[in-house]
Amino acid sequence: MRRISTLTRVAVGVASLALAATACGGTSSDNGDSGGSKDDLGAAIAYDIGGKGDQSFNDAAFAGLAKAKEEFGFKTADVEPTEGETDADKEQRLASLARQGYNPVIGVGFAYGPAMEAVAAKYPDTTFGIVDSVVEGENVASLVFAEEQASYLAGVAAAKATKSDTVGFVGGVDIPLIHKFRAGYEQGVKDTDPKVRVISQFLTQTAEEGGFSSPDKGKAAAEGQIEKGADVIYQAAGLSGQGVIEAAAKAKVWAIGVDSDQYNQEALAGYKDYILTSALKDVGGAVYTLTKSVQDGEPLTGTQVFDLKVDGVGLSDSNPRMAEVAGLKEAVDEAKKGITDGAIKVNTE
Repeated sequence: MRRISTLTRVAVGVASLALAATACGGTSSDNGDSGGSKDDLGAAIAYDIGGKGDQSFNDAAFAGLAKAKEEFGFKTADVEPTEGETDADKEQRLASLARQGYNPVIGVGFAYGPAMEAVAAKYPDTTFGIVDSVVEGENVASLVFAEEQASYLAGVAAAKATKSDTVGFVGGVDIPLIHKFRAGYEQGVKDTDPKVRVISQFLTQTAEEGGFSSPDKGKAAAEGQIEKGADVIYQAAGLSGQGVIEAAAKAKVWAIGVDSDQYNQEALAGYKDYILTSALKDVGGAVYTLTKSVQDGEPLTGTQVFDLKVDGVGLSDSNPRMAEVAGLKEAVDEAKKGITDGAIKVNTE
């Protein structure tokens, strides 16, 4: 049976690095100051759809890589996806990083699942990590999150902040992972105030249709929900979520960010006053934790769960305007306690 563990609490401290990441785009490979030996190489990440600069999921992963590089002083690489790529393309990317001597090699996103299963078996001396999916393999760490718990807290905040008693949810793609975000959010709203209506929709049925990479789709969806009366909209849509935030700010209603603390993202600074909070998912912390385990000579393997108990997920409080919403902090704190002590069971579907 595969080992499933909930990690002990680790203070990762990647927020400032995440901000720095937003200023850097494209694919990079840092050769550092040391020689060309394979033994000198450190960690590498392969990005999900949207790539670096999404102000969310991928940038959070880069922040963890950047923290590890700063702490350990080794070489790193971060590699972009290509449009319309196949599993074979992903397999080639992961294999190339392993051949070069990077360790660990981390695929950011569930789409790397089939490729990683194939590649990990061919490179048994390399530790592989995958975010948001479970892959079987003696040298694979599956880095998964309790997204529904953070989304529940977002739902509590939305229910306290709405004045129209209508809130929205925009998911990037209609897949089980994003269902977790929706389920937790809808439950948090209803548990807080049953009379609040939730409008939920997905942008596309498949990732290939641009659900995670099309701000214009996110903007159009948010505008439609605002027309129906939504005055708080939570998005779990990757790069597409920027369009949701833009539409909310222009209409002067609340947006709720995802994965990273989007209130502090430089590219979203023009809209920050209307980013009420963000449902946090410490992808950077997971990347750093796996990298540190390899550096320490005790690489993690199996399913590693990042939940509310270990601060693997949470809710940001950066926007001082949150204090304007009566009872919001108290309601969120109560919900967090209920989840961590087991009194609240959060839905995943």
